[in-house]
Amino acid sequence: MLNLEDNGIGSVGAQYLADGLRHNITLTTLNLGINSIRAVGAQHLADALRHNTTLTTLGLEHNQIRDAGAQHLAVVLQQNTTLTTLVLEYNYIGAVGAQHLANALRHNRTLTTLNLRGNDIRAVGAQYLADALRYNTTLTTLNLRYNQIGSVGAQYLADGLRHNTTLTTLILQCNQLEANIEREINEYVARNERESKS
Repeated sequence: MLNLEDNGIGSVGAQYLADGLRHNITLTTLNLGINSIRAVGAQHLADALRHNTTLTTLGLEHNQIRDAGAQHLAVVLQQNTTLTTLVLEYNYIGAVGAQHLANALRHNRTLTTLNLRGNDIRAVGAQYLADALRYNTTLTTLNLRYNQIGSVGAQYLADGLRHNTTLTTLILQCNQLEANIEREINEYVARNERESKS
């Protein structure tokens, strides 16, 4: 594990780290949270992930990667077969970034945990992710806390979960949900949890 959180690495530092990741065969966890790597840094890391076959966990919270950075990561997620956990908390990815990641989730078969807390994806972003959940068969944990998805977005997620059998943890606190929709979502998640244990 390499934890470089809050070190002022920036996009240039991310490029150097990405160069090292290309051929590294031992590192499994990299935390680059709070380093202002922005979209350019995310692009460098995404390029490295095309070649890296050992990294399973990548933490990029609070890095201002925005929707462009999410797009770079989404492209590589369609091909990467080792990354299982991606943390993108508070990166201003919005609905457009959520759309890019949702497209990747339709094809990715290794990612099990995706943390999108505090990214202002709103109902539209939730709709993109809900559509992806219909096809994804590996994601087990999705954190959407503080995304202003509201009850409309939650209903999209409930509809997507109706056809999903693998998501066992969906974190939706602080999204202004109606109780009946929240109950419906919890029932689908509980169903998946029961089926995963049988």
